[in-house]
Formats: sequence, structure tokens, C-alpha cells
Amino acid sequence: MQKYSVLMSLYKKENPEYLDLAIESMINQTLKPDEIVIVKDGEITAELQVVLDNYSAEYPELFHIVGYEKNRGLGLALNYGLEHCKNELVARMDTDDISKPQRCEKQVEAFEKYPNYAIIGSAVDEFCGTTDNITGRRVVPSSPRDIYNFAKRRSAFNHPSVMYRKSKVLEFGGYSDLRRNQDVDLFGRMLFGGCKAANFKESLLWFRSDDNLSKRRKSWENTWSYIDTIRRFHKMGYSSIGDVVMVAGAQTVMYLMPIKVQNWLYKTFLRK
Repeated sequence: MQKYSVLMSLYKKENPEYLDLAIESMINQTLKPDEIVIVKDGEITAELQVVLDNYSAEYPELFHIVGYEKNRGLGLALNYGLEHCKNELVARMDTDDISKPQRCEKQVEAFEKYPNYAIIGSAVDEFCGTTDNITGRRVVPSSPRDIYNFAKRRSAFNHPSVMYRKSKVLEFGGYSDLRRNQDVDLFGRMLFGGCKAANFKESLLWFRSDDNLSKRRKSWENTWSYIDTIRRFHKMGYSSIGDVVMVAGAQTVMYLMPIKVQNWLYKTFLRK
């Protein structure tokens, strides 16, 4: 079975306890990673550094910690990390989520079965506090055709659940220097460029959904970034003007809503 790398980006405001759980979930995969590349996106806290030092000491051949002094943002951090990944298959992972044990084994098996696929993700179980407290499930389209059409308006992947081919990501220029929705932008360009993708219908990851996530959704920066991403899709011939108008209207309405109402809509209509 093919080897794979894990790619994570670490920012100073992350929670050390969450980071520990995220890393542990990748170490405990039924198919072990060949390396775990963690990019320190700027200076980090002493508490976060302790977590990295402990794992590096215990698994010196597994961890590759890289980074730089000034924060550059997620997209550029992931591009930097990709440069240091030695394997063609790369599993994305966030520092506050938890991968299920068989996640990577199932994804590598899928890549071996479908060698022409560039991205394979999955549904995710959203949780608050502990993984026993599941608050919803974000299901994404599973077939290449459905993913292609869905991505014209909405994110067709759960970013921390994806595994992709490094060569294909680099072929399309990697992540753009955006503050938000870097993954939506990258995967849209890849899909429009002819890359095939799939998602497991089952959840392969526990996605942390808390008050911080709600606040990020509520920000105007996030709202405008998403609208602007679909607008760029229209310029390159992927999304229609109708897609842009619908996304702009829906995003603006969601932004203007109180957080409680917004959360209710997500759970009632956009989650299972």
C-alpha cells in the first residue's frame, strides 16, 4: 500500500490540548503515516511547542517540524509544508479536529482503486466538547459529477478530511494567498481544470464545532471572501452569473442573521 504524508499548519492561537488530540489521531491510524509535516505559521506559544517537542522526541523519524517567524496565513503555510512533504499522497489535517482510526487507510485504498483521482475526502461528524457529543454531520457529494456541479456554489469538500495528490495540487499552483476559503479556491480551480475527485459518504473525521467556528462564519471577511471566490470562478468560466447572485444573496443574508438563528439554519437545513 502506498505511503502518505500528513500536513498540518499550526498558529499561535491554537489550543495545546486540541493539538495533542489531533496529532494522536494521526499516529493511531490503522495505516500509519510515513511522515507528519507540521508548519509553524509564525511564532507559537511555549505550550504548543511542548506538544511538538514531546512528539518529536518520541517519534524522531516521523515528525518534520518546519516554519518561519512571521505569520503568513493558512494558504501559504500549507504551500510551504507541501514543499517538505516527500510523498505523493498527502492527508490534510487541522490542529483541532480528530481523524477516525481507519480514515487514511480507506483513502489510500481508494486512491489505489482510482489512480486518476486527485482529491478524496469524506463527510464529517461535527462535535462540541468531546466526540461523544455529536451536533451534526456535514455530508458532501460523493461522485465526481456531483462534486463538480456542487462546487460551483458551495464547498464540495470538508478540508481537514481530504487526502490529495501533491503533484496535482502543485500543477494548479497550490493554495492562493487568501485569508479565508483557500481550500474552496484551490479545489474549484482543480475541478475546473479536469481533476477528478470523490468523497466517502461515511464520516472519517470528527470536526470540532464550537463558538469560535460560529464567530468565524459570522465575520464579514469570511462572507466577502466566499462571494469573491465564486465571482472568480465565474470569471474563469466555471460558475454562472446565477451562481454568483445566489451565493452573494445567501451569504449576505446569513451574515446579517443573529448567530443563534444562523446556527439553527445550519443544523436544520445544511446538516444531517
